[in-house]
Amino acid sequence: MGSAIVSLLLSVAVMYLCHQLAAYILTLPNTTFWSPVRKIVRGIIQQWGSIPAMIVAGTGIFILTYWMLTRGTMRYLKELDQALTEVGLGRMDVKIPLRTSDELGHLAQHLNATVEGLNVSIREITNGLGEIAEGNLERKIPAQTGELAKIADSINHMADRLNQSIEEERLAERSKNDLITGVSHDLRTPLTSILGFLEVIEEDRYKDETELRYYVNIAYEKAKDLKKLIDQLFEYTRIQNGLPLQKSELDLNGFLGQLAEEFVPILDKSGMLCRVSARQGNAIIHADGNLLVRAFENLLSNAIQYGADGKFIDIVISIEEPWARVKFINYGKEIPSSSLPHLFDRFYRVDSSRSKASGGTGLGLAIAKSIIDVHQGQVSVTSSPQSTAFEVLLPLE
Repeated sequence: MGSAIVSLLLSVAVMYLCHQLAAYILTLPNTTFWSPVRKIVRGIIQQWGSIPAMIVAGTGIFILTYWMLTRGTMRYLKELDQALTEVGLGRMDVKIPLRTSDELGHLAQHLNATVEGLNVSIREITNGLGEIAEGNLERKIPAQTGELAKIADSINHMADRLNQSIEEERLAERSKNDLITGVSHDLRTPLTSILGFLEVIEEDRYKDETELRYYVNIAYEKAKDLKKLIDQLFEYTRIQNGLPLQKSELDLNGFLGQLAEEFVPILDKSGMLCRVSARQGNAIIHADGNLLVRAFENLLSNAIQYGADGKFIDIVISIEEPWARVKFINYGKEIPSSSLPHLFDRFYRVDSSRSKASGGTGLGLAIAKSIIDVHQGQVSVTSSPQSTAFEVLLPLE
């Protein structure tokens, strides 16, 4: 725009000077030197007229001056176009020279800043990918802008998922090793006792038949404990490996009422009473009844085993959308707070000696939690000097 205005002004000035010069030439005396010039000027004026002649001359002068003034600008535009073409082809080391301070100079400055910003972002992404490839999955690529932000976020998300997968794999491996260690320990204890008593019998190191029967009975009880542990271990691993569920509609009120009735002989033997209360109407869930009864049996057995001092067990059923809530409350001794986070771990016992004496395997609560987990439920425990409550949440139908 500036070049056009300057060209127009120069054209007007030159045309004015030419007009004045032509008028001056026509007033000169008819000499030998000026005669040809006067003749040409007079011929142009007579042929075209003074105004058309000035328009033609002005147009030519305008085009010539405009071309001369914009020749450098056009070369600069070609440089900018070349630089943009190279950037488009992936050459991010292009530097556009700043030749002017006008709009084109500002454009070149902005293009250089944009290319440099892209270079910095690409270097950050490249360095981050290099560290991630070397195994540093904690490396985060700094936040970017525009489309590069999506790329950086995707890479960070990929690294997080990969890191999580590796941690889960390590946890699974550690869990498998812990399971093998726990199984070996718990199988060895009753097996050692069985072999010890059988050895006494084999070597006839008993006094009489009464002592023989005593040793046989101990070996038999230990063998039953061993079978119970193997059965529970098989059940636990079967659930952990994705046991298919056979779901049907269950009313928890009737389901738990029937379970409490089936435990009456065991409760009577322990001198206890189980009270079932429902705070709302029917609590309908969709679950595998065979599996769920196993989980509730384990929780109820645990309450009987460790809450006998309280004489009562309360099963409280309530509805809190979208959950059905079941509480198994016993009034025995308080569970230490340090033990609460580990109660559902495999082979964990609050009191190792008491648990073994009472036949506990350390798998009952782990099995109950696994069954509730596969039903997309939750289980937790709280304990105080007054009571201990195991709480189960199951999704309503």
